[in-house]
Amino acid sequence: DGHVTRMRQEGGPALGDFARKIIKFPAENMNYLKNFLATQPGTQPTGAETIERLCDRVQSSTLLDDRRDAVRALKALSKKFRLEVGTQGMDVLINILETDRTDGEIVNYALDTMNNIMCNNPEDDDEEDGPQTNGEVRQEPEDLGGQFTEIFIKKLENVQLLLNFLEEYDFRIRWPTVKLMTTLLCNRCSQMQQIILNSPVGVSRLMDLISDAREVIRNDGLLLLIQLTKGNAAIQKIVAFENAFERLLEIIVEEGHSDGGIVVEDCLLLMMNLLKNNNSNQTLFKEGGLIQKLTPFFDITEASPGGGWSAQKVTNLHIMLKLVRTLVSPNNPTVSIAACQKVMNTCGLLEKLCMILMASGVPADILTETINTVSEVIRGNTANQEYFASVNAPSQPPRPAIVVLLMSMVNEKQPFVLRCAVLYCFQCFLFKNEVGQAQIVQTLLPTTADASAISAGQLLCAGLFSTDPLSNWCASVALSHALKDNPTQKEQLLRVQLATSIGNPPVSLLQQCTNILSQGGKLQTRLGLLILLCSWLSDCSIAVTHFLHNATNIPFLTSQITDQAEEDEQLAQGLFALLLGICVHYNDNSIENFTKERLQQLLSKRIGLESFEDKLSFVTKSDHYSRAARSPQPRYDAPEKVLLDYEFVALFRQYEGVIMKAVRPKTKEEEAAEQKTIEDHAGIVTQYKELIREQDAELHSTKQELQEVKVKLSETEKQLQEQSSMVQQLRDQYSLLKATKGRESPQVQPAEGAGGAEEVARLQGQLEESKRLLESRTNQLAEKDSTIEQLKNDLTVAEAKAAVREASEAGDTTAAEDSTRPLQDRIEVLTREKEELRAKLSSQESQIETFRTDNESLKAKLTTQTNGPSAESEAALAAEKSAAQAKLAEVESQLANAEEENRRLREQLQNAQVQNAHVQNAQVQNAQVQNSPDSARNADSAELEEEVKRLREEKKQLEEEAETATKEQDDLLVLLADQDAKIKKYRDRLKELGEQVDEDDDDEGDLDDDDDYEEEEEEEEEEGED
Repeated sequence: DGHVTRMRQEGGPALGDFARKIIKFPAENMNYLKNFLATQPGTQPTGAETIERLCDRVQSSTLLDDRRDAVRALKALSKKFRLEVGTQGMDVLINILETDRTDGEIVNYALDTMNNIMCNNPEDDDEEDGPQTNGEVRQEPEDLGGQFTEIFIKKLENVQLLLNFLEEYDFRIRWPTVKLMTTLLCNRCSQMQQIILNSPVGVSRLMDLISDAREVIRNDGLLLLIQLTKGNAAIQKIVAFENAFERLLEIIVEEGHSDGGIVVEDCLLLMMNLLKNNNSNQTLFKEGGLIQKLTPFFDITEASPGGGWSAQKVTNLHIMLKLVRTLVSPNNPTVSIAACQKVMNTCGLLEKLCMILMASGVPADILTETINTVSEVIRGNTANQEYFASVNAPSQPPRPAIVVLLMSMVNEKQPFVLRCAVLYCFQCFLFKNEVGQAQIVQTLLPTTADASAISAGQLLCAGLFSTDPLSNWCASVALSHALKDNPTQKEQLLRVQLATSIGNPPVSLLQQCTNILSQGGKLQTRLGLLILLCSWLSDCSIAVTHFLHNATNIPFLTSQITDQAEEDEQLAQGLFALLLGICVHYNDNSIENFTKERLQQLLSKRIGLESFEDKLSFVTKSDHYSRAARSPQPRYDAPEKVLLDYEFVALFRQYEGVIMKAVRPKTKEEEAAEQKTIEDHAGIVTQYKELIREQDAELHSTKQELQEVKVKLSETEKQLQEQSSMVQQLRDQYSLLKATKGRESPQVQPAEGAGGAEEVARLQGQLEESKRLLESRTNQLAEKDSTIEQLKNDLTVAEAKAAVREASEAGDTTAAEDSTRPLQDRIEVLTREKEELRAKLSSQESQIETFRTDNESLKAKLTTQTNGPSAESEAALAAEKSAAQAKLAEVESQLANAEEENRRLREQLQNAQVQNAHVQNAQVQNAQVQNSPDSARNADSAELEEEVKRLREEKKQLEEEAETATKEQDDLLVLLADQDAKIKKYRDRLKELGEQVDEDDDDEGDLDDDDDYEEEEEEEEEEGED
């Protein structure tokens, strides 16, 4: 078409050029032009033929422009010929989407064409010239778009292809893809949801649409997500965790909250889908702090007064109120409801709702929905109920919001839905609210009545005795909620007196209700009064007694139950039967004519147990019963359908079985079983009492122990506090002294302290090594002691043998004794000397240990002085220094004594060596004597020679031990010399700290020690030379 038009406009030369181009075309393009241009006059192809020709062109054309033109033509025909295009061209279009996806224009045409054939409600566009159907009316199959949708989604690759198109940023591809996906979801929602859910990134790609900067794609993406999230909890959770709430609230703020357009409505609808019946998303919404972000939405004070309420604003606010109700719906878990109610109160959302409630000029449907929303926000929450009770209407004089709402409820001119909303609000205000119930009942009592002010009690009484049946029913049900699960208020309500007319005495409220009930009236009025009486008398024996006190009430009930009635009246008969059963069950037998037994007999004779059961069971089978049991909120289409209440249905369900047992007379076996049960219960109670006494005694003793522990704990805490204060004082003093010394020598002290610590650690290591060496030597000495004892025993045996031999050989024995006695004496002398050496060695070791102990004490004191003064005063520091110096002098004197003793032990060792030489000479002489011809003497001498040899070896070992001890003493002297050097260093440090030290004495002591040590070394060298 474009080529022909351009050719006609440009004239002849262009026509010649176009003809030359035709000559170069292939044969198939020539056929295409022939079919396109050479149309016979007077004939026109049908729509099916045209579509078939275009589909062939799409499949056979090699040029992209030809395919694009053909697909554009199919798009133009797809709205009028949906069936033909869908049946012939769907596969062709899918192939185009797969092969030509790089060309945005042809993909756009293909997606739009498929959307047209699958959409059951296409947009109304201008009529285009196209093929006609020869005047026949075309009938398309029902749900044609759904059938094409099933064909398309049967292959999962087709849906995945569309999800891949969503990655394209090109507007020509992305926008028609969104529209086609929305159409598919509208036609086959569950199947599409499952396919998208199985796709790894399907939901994420769809969520990216609401972040698109182009509003057209964003808005259509909202519509797509609304369809996607309908009734699928899994997809709802995924969308919520993709930060959908935050993004939607941002869009709402950008659009202007409630003053925004239809985009705000779409956002709210999507949020409703995500939150409704989805506890996980509700928790996420609450814990994410998003409830607080809803508060500005209800700020209607900023709206201009003359602007009014637009239809879109009403819609937006209405959906937002439903959104709030979704979070606090009675169908949600109790814990979740309480948490959301608390947040709504603290963030000011409840305050905003109450402001809308009391504002003027609010549309009726918004006011009704606001009342319902406030009702569920305060239902069962004490703090919210107290706040609502404190809300006053902006009137003169100010009235409580409860009173203003009750005025609307009992006013028959108000809309029906509004009156039902007020009743629901009143019920929610009294739900689990004993304080509120008491406040309502108090307004009915004569002592608190105030004629100048309208109270809630006055409005309820006015509605109770109004001529409007709906007002009677609403007031009766409202008053029954003030008595629910509250026996105290049931007894208080018996005190209410009503003045019927001037000059007549007042009657009680209970009596007035029964009087109105006996007068007949409309069904709605009677059902309301029966609901009130059943709620009032249940679980309240005093109220039952007052009711039975009127002798006409029981005959009236029995007559109403036995009369023949229509279906609706049978509902009333069931409630009459329930009321009679409550009178039997809670009868305390205080009225003689209407005791429990007499009522059972009356019911059995006048009504019959089977008939009584039928009357009760009819109520549960009624449609009104099932409708009222669905929700606490009254949901009725018309006023005449309001017959039963949600709470009353729960009461009826609770007492139905109980009453059936109560009205049956008990047999002797049942009475005996009941008596036995009572006795068993009494025995169980006695056992529990004993157990309670034992536990009480244990508890008393435990309390006493706990009291004692508390006293000890208090004393310990007191001591701990005192010690803590003392430690703190010492720390303060230490910090002060440390700061003072720090100013005097800030750089020297840390280094000296560190060096002193290292020196002390090294000295401690040396002392530990000396201790280990001393223990080793002590163990060796013990072994030598055992060896000496064995030698002594051997010597005793030898002496005994010698004595025996002396008795047998007189002459020879004398000579042998003379020759061996000097040797034995010498052995004894050596043994004694050895014992003396061992004793002196032990004494020396103890002195060494004493020196070590004193040295450690002295080091500790010097370290303390070096590290700085403690928490003691300067006088104590001086005393410590003088004591340390005295101890040092004492240690030095003991060290001199130890060295003198060491010198004396060396001399004794030299003498022992000389004596050892004499013993060897005696052994030689003994050997000469042993060469005598006497064989017996030779044997004895051999034994003695072996003993002497053994003693010689033992003596040699003792000498080695003495030499080892000498070396150890030398090592100790070296250690003491090192210690003296350290002591001198510590004295120098004391001098640097400002302490006085006698330098002359210290130097002389050090010199004397050095001289003594040099003399000892010289003597040891001389002995070595000898």
